[in-house]
Amino acid sequence: MSDKLLQLRDKIDSLDEQIQSLISERAKVAEEVAIAKQASGNTVFYRAEREAQVLRKVMERNNGPLSNEEMARLFREIMSACLALERVMKIAFLGPEGTFTQSAALKHFGHSVQTLPMPTIGDVFREVESGASSYGVVPVENSTEGVISHTLDEFMRSSLNICGEVELRIHHNLLSKVEDIKDVKKVYSHRQSLAQCRKWLDSNLINVEQIDVSSNAEAARLAAEEKGAAAIAGETAAEIYGLNTIAGSIEDEPDNTTRFLIIGERQVPASGVDKTSMLVSATNKSGSLHAMLEPLAKNSISMTRIESRPSRQGMWNYVFFIDIEGHADNANVAKAIAELKEAASVVKVLGSYPKAVL
Repeated sequence: MSDKLLQLRDKIDSLDEQIQSLISERAKVAEEVAIAKQASGNTVFYRAEREAQVLRKVMERNNGPLSNEEMARLFREIMSACLALERVMKIAFLGPEGTFTQSAALKHFGHSVQTLPMPTIGDVFREVESGASSYGVVPVENSTEGVISHTLDEFMRSSLNICGEVELRIHHNLLSKVEDIKDVKKVYSHRQSLAQCRKWLDSNLINVEQIDVSSNAEAARLAAEEKGAAAIAGETAAEIYGLNTIAGSIEDEPDNTTRFLIIGERQVPASGVDKTSMLVSATNKSGSLHAMLEPLAKNSISMTRIESRPSRQGMWNYVFFIDIEGHADNANVAKAIAELKEAASVVKVLGSYPKAVL
């Protein structure tokens, strides 16, 4: 081994020691913060706006060679571990184990939380409403498949707030216990994933049986149990079920992204770069939609999304789910909401929260 290589390894060992010492020091300060909160009667242990601000600063300081995403991921895990010294949070998600929703939960909260799979989106809401979980994670829209209507419907009845959002690039992988694609005899996956990988499957697994199951996680479980079976699923499923990645990123659309919402009881203060989501209902008459949107344009507010859903309170009556830039406490947003309440029959602010950091 060359002297140069030995010197570099010694330098890495020294840096590792410094990094470990600083992480331990940070953890001790986190414990002091917890003690100070308890002494003052402050029961808020997780601050979504504070975490978003820290991660933005991390990316602003970053000069490489690690990417902003990788650097933020490392710091998120440090924050997650430090927060767990104060309290291990329970996070409900749309299960089962190994779904992309679980991946979104771990991306947002880090791996030092306890994730709890729920069978339906409604069950995620109820788990958080009951206080059994601190927060929940549910999908709300996909860049190729569109809005997840069940999530929007739950907001029509729930008092929970949107506390954050996660954008997750969806990479579908072919997973199996076998190592050679020639040994794959059948493929399990959710029907949407099969559709999103149609071109790849037609080119690489000709005449191999494709079987639709309830979720990609269930597909991974079956692939782990059956000889010659494969699944289309994500990295988390591969880790949980001990599967080999035979082929990675086999989706037909490389930019396929799903947006998830973090739901909880607490309203989130402004972080500086925020979004606000609202549920708005208008009377069924000519010009009502224009009257609803006019306050946003008048107050120079950018609308990033609008979706309509049947109100279930009369034929052809609809409610609109609207996302705008800015926090409800911002002067122009507060003014627009006040004007909107005069034009619409119902205005329900679902939450203001930090925009997805990455």
